Amino acid sequence: MIRPLLATGHIKGMAHITGGGITENLPRIFPEGCAAEIDRRAWTVPPVFSFIAREGGIADDEMLRAFNMGIGLIVACAETSVPQVLAGLAAAGETSACVLGRIVA
Repeated sequence: MIRPLLATGHIKGMAHITGGGITENLPRIFPEGCAAEIDRRAWTVPPVFSFIAREGGIADDEMLRAFNMGIGLIVACAETSVPQVLAGLAAAGETSACVLGRIVA
């Protein structure tokens, strides 16, 4: 499914967001000295996570670490490749892809 997109060379890294969530898994794909700046407004968190946070009294940082917050896979690419990557994901059937943020030094 995603193999044709990988062959384009636009994708520089991918992180599967499961145990360890965004805060632990995403940094693993970046070279030393780089990090992700995530815009929490970029996606709608499924209601179940808001329920868990509210009822469990769990802080945002811990929710991002322990859960995926509705994000299953993060793809890293150059800013100039965003249109091609989004189009390739759409062609592969991924209709909810969005830009979550940017890579910073």
